[in-house]
Amino acid sequence: MIIKQAELETVCGITSKLPENAFPEVAFAGKSNVGKSSLINGLLNRKSLARTSSQPGKTQTINFYKVNGDLYLVDLPGYGYAKVSNEIKAKWGRMIENYLHGSKQLKAVFLLVDIRHEPSANDKDMYQWIVAQGYEPVIIATKLDKIKRSQVQKQIKILKEGLKLLPGTQLIPFSAETKQGRDEIWDVICSFVEEPSDERGTV
Repeated sequence: MIIKQAELETVCGITSKLPENAFPEVAFAGKSNVGKSSLINGLLNRKSLARTSSQPGKTQTINFYKVNGDLYLVDLPGYGYAKVSNEIKAKWGRMIENYLHGSKQLKAVFLLVDIRHEPSANDKDMYQWIVAQGYEPVIIATKLDKIKRSQVQKQIKILKEGLKLLPGTQLIPFSAETKQGRDEIWDVICSFVEEPSDERGTV
């Protein structure tokens, strides 16, 4: 994918109305600090279009990044941040649920997990929840550069078994540092976006 143009077009908070976009959307979910902003910057060849932070819980909105004028990458709020109140967590959950149910252009959901660790209870819940909404999430295993090459297959197996992935589920290791996995992720995005719209019903 050649990125000619990329911009943050819409930011939706808890009380915001979702935009009625005319172009396909792909969404990225994951726990706080798993690397969603770094992934989006890597996909778009930008250093700081999506704001990254060492402080978990930074993304508290749904952010719509318009790419080449005809596609949206959608950054969902991170989950599992312990220092956020249960009330705020519940509101974020409703916001994500409203988006998954309300978007007419959502073509695919990507779930980010940290390749270094076993899936957390929140990761497992989020995977099952996305599946229950009618989507087959693609798993992106982030922070690939943080482990030795000899550990990769072992960690991938741990993720697959821990999440109890459905047969055929795609899992793509990704490094924000080296950009390994970037082209593969774009290939998957394009495969969803280029499907005829009537092949996937809305949830």
